[in-house]
Amino acid sequence: MGKTSNTSLDSVMTDFILLGLSHPPRLRILLFLVFFIIYILTQLGNLLILLTVWADPKLHTRPMYILLGVLSFLDMWLSSVIVPRIILNFTPASKRIPFGGCVAQLYFFHFLGSTQCFLYTLMAYDRYLAICQPLHYPMLMNGRLCTILVAGTWVAGSIHGSIQATLTFRLPYCGPNKVDYFFCDIPAVLRLACADTTVNERVTFVDIGVVAASCFMLILLSYANIVHAILQIHTADGRRRAFSTCGSHLTVVTVYYVPCTFIYLRAGSKSPLDGAVAVFYTVVTPLLNPLIYTLRNQEVKSALKRLASGRGAGSENK
Repeated sequence: MGKTSNTSLDSVMTDFILLGLSHPPRLRILLFLVFFIIYILTQLGNLLILLTVWADPKLHTRPMYILLGVLSFLDMWLSSVIVPRIILNFTPASKRIPFGGCVAQLYFFHFLGSTQCFLYTLMAYDRYLAICQPLHYPMLMNGRLCTILVAGTWVAGSIHGSIQATLTFRLPYCGPNKVDYFFCDIPAVLRLACADTTVNERVTFVDIGVVAASCFMLILLSYANIVHAILQIHTADGRRRAFSTCGSHLTVVTVYYVPCTFIYLRAGSKSPLDGAVAVFYTVVTPLLNPLIYTLRNQEVKSALKRLASGRGAGSENK
């Protein structure tokens, strides 16, 4: 059952069994198709944003859209870490995942998720500089500095993911190997540990709580200054344009932080809602992000039209 001899507490577990999402058997095929379509649309939507930012000269030199491209790249990988495994659970394929595969999934999920958290904060800072410091913006947020800051978010995310994976899998796992969840995440895996997990739960609560709360407070601080600056704009059109450039970011921040807070800041919770909320921010949010930016951002919509018509950004000025 995924373990070596049960005669010793030091036995080493070789794999886990992901029980997946609870569902009526008659809906298996329908759910398989739903998640498969969501995954394909997520990849295509984010790839389209990436190509648009890369192909349009008006976008790929501007920090705001460089950050948007990085966000789309993160969404593609985050979806790929979780959704294919969900899809497999709706097929006759084995629900087993190797121990090393479980470690890798947990690491990459928290690596990509925390990197996304830092990136949202950086995007808020970029909007703060653009709206509150417009004359100094080209100097304070140029392409080179933006690249360095993005690299910093990846490094910080990798460190955070490593800490979470190390803390979780330093514990002995010698008992049941059935993970009552659809992927290897900290709360579900810790329930199977053959040791007291109180310290892990507290460290997870503090670590994730501090990272999420710090990023969220910085975002709120940035937008408090942004709103104050926007209210000083005398024309309604100017205020509308300023708000429109921030609306997309505020929307994706909301759909990211609310579910994460629900899952990780309620230590020890076994609520049946956890699975539904987790599906939303691991499966649905990566799909929503390109839709939100496409529908709410006029420059992205214009760039998509130019890309679809095969015209360069400069051709519209001729």
